[in-house]
Amino acid sequence: MVHTLERSQFIPADPARVWEYFSTPRNLDALTPPEMKFRILGDPGPMHAGQLIAYRIRIFPGCWVNWLTEIRHVTPGVSFVDEQRIGPYRLWYHEHRFEPRDGGVLMTDHVTYALTFGPLGDLVHTLWVRRQLGRIFDYRRTAVERVFRSSAQV
Repeated sequence: MVHTLERSQFIPADPARVWEYFSTPRNLDALTPPEMKFRILGDPGPMHAGQLIAYRIRIFPGCWVNWLTEIRHVTPGVSFVDEQRIGPYRLWYHEHRFEPRDGGVLMTDHVTYALTFGPLGDLVHTLWVRRQLGRIFDYRRTAVERVFRSSAQV
């Protein structure tokens, strides 16, 4: 079964600054819960269409997963899409949209995803994955608030 997750967040910062931050793959480390021990493998450099980004995450203690995503589309200042090539999902398509608003940017994440293993995957989604993704994006919301609050105070 295909699932979706959508989250929006207003960021009270200059749109160029917001784009610069989110279009820098290295910043994903700071937006991921520390218990996942997220690590980008290698130096991905600046984001561009066709870029492959390899990383490693800990799903739970003792269970590590290598993940490879491709940056499929980039419209500078407006949006980008990352799509899983190798990883824990049968499908992972993550759209990041940035819409300038008075006093900042409305950032929207729209993720379309599916697990492997048919009905068993659906059960795992219901019991664990849906909540885990919610926690990851909750953490991300707080991390984004912290990053842009501290940069506004500088």
